[in-house]
Amino acid sequence: MKRHLTFLGAMFLIAGSAVAQEVNSSAQMQKSSSGEDVSANEIVDYTPSISLDSRFGFNGIVSGGAAGFGGDGLYLNVDGKISKHFSYSLCQKFFSANGDDDSVFDNTDWLTLSYDVGGFTFTAGKDVVMVGSYEYDAYDIDSYFDMNSMFYNSFACYQWGVKAMWTNPSETTSLAFQVTNSPFAYIPKEDNLYAYNLGWYGAWDWYESIWTVNMFEYERGKFVNCIALGNMFYVGNLSLGVDCIMRGADVKQVGKDEITVNFMPSYEFGDKFRLFGKVGWERSGENLPYDFWGEYLSTEDMILANEENLATMPAFLIAGEDYWFYGAGLEYFPLKENKSVRLHAAWMSNNYTNRNAVNVGLTWKFDLVKAFKRIVNK
Repeated sequence: MKRHLTFLGAMFLIAGSAVAQEVNSSAQMQKSSSGEDVSANEIVDYTPSISLDSRFGFNGIVSGGAAGFGGDGLYLNVDGKISKHFSYSLCQKFFSANGDDDSVFDNTDWLTLSYDVGGFTFTAGKDVVMVGSYEYDAYDIDSYFDMNSMFYNSFACYQWGVKAMWTNPSETTSLAFQVTNSPFAYIPKEDNLYAYNLGWYGAWDWYESIWTVNMFEYERGKFVNCIALGNMFYVGNLSLGVDCIMRGADVKQVGKDEITVNFMPSYEFGDKFRLFGKVGWERSGENLPYDFWGEYLSTEDMILANEENLATMPAFLIAGEDYWFYGAGLEYFPLKENKSVRLHAAWMSNNYTNRNAVNVGLTWKFDLVKAFKRIVNK
């Protein structure tokens, strides 16, 4: 606790220092190799973006059982530039509904340093493992966990590694290759297991994509092969996300061993309201040699765990049984100038537990730099 509070205090000091200095560098550029004068001053803004984000609310099962008020997490986000070509990004999770690990880096979602040159970006550090899914791609406090797939909730997505990305001049297409520790590497510096990820990111007015081909090593030389196709369609204020994540212990078994499909429509009513929903389907095969949960239980033990489970979601998927999960909700943004404050109400259920859960709460994203600017400018 003391370490977290000290770190948080340091971030406030950094924000204050950044505002006080308002650092803008006008570095003189050198001549190109051809002798062409490219010495026009280029402004590089070193002022970091620093925000403190959290979500609070009431979560309960309609038919009784687990219920109460609580927080879903407290996150510090810092983004900025060191030079024209170098940039950094940090997402530090102080507290989360999903764990209480006291290790600083275990609570670091990502901590990256990137180098941009031409259309290429090279990134190193702790990062999100690329998987083609818009459910998976959502920021934690913008996601409703009981409405999500079992794959989303079991996958260890934050791993140390490196990534290279190329983006075309019009910025409609990006190709990326990433090597990280495997999500099955429970002791990252010792297990010697890796993930190899190839991704395509597309961006147009009416359509966006995150498509990936992945190999997750679960034993030395043995991989979970994955094809993940994330799609987002836009028509006016209506958007529709469609994910298909197919997995298998053998290339021929991709989509047969495991599959996850999501349909995620949403509609924005001006700048104030967003109505959203989700319907998803998952299926898992029998006798899989891997387990993203890391439990490796027998089918009988999984059934028993589901029977004893009191949560909205089941504890495990049962091989050969279809898992349907679904929900809907409404978000309201009361501020005129931005969407830093959000009120939400959501309903979630599934065909395994048949429990109906509701979550009503508040999300806020506090811009520390902007707050200090207001104080200084008074």
